Amino acid sequence: MQCEIAVGTLPDAPLDAATAFMALHLAAVRAVLADPATSALAIVLPPAAYDHRDWRLALARDLAREAAPLRVNVVAALPGAARTATLRFLANAPGVTGQYLVCHD
Repeated sequence: MQCEIAVGTLPDAPLDAATAFMALHLAAVRAVLADPATSALAIVLPPAAYDHRDWRLALARDLAREAAPLRVNVVAALPGAARTATLRFLANAPGVTGQYLVCHD
């Protein structure tokens, strides 16, 4: 089963946002991944400027490597049709892991 963790507001600066995510959300992510019922995890982050891409992609890739064979992906999206469609796609895409997907409505 694909689980989802939606993260609320993060700081505007990329380093501050990465630090906040690691400090406030990483333990919860690892707890979900440790649950035997979890086969995949989609981490939903709020949209951010282009300069956040590197840390978000690193997050997706590193967590996917750490959690293999479970799948981990990061999605940047506001609630809406694009986010819903992307999460549905990921839930049914057993070969997709370690990706950072940006949704546009």
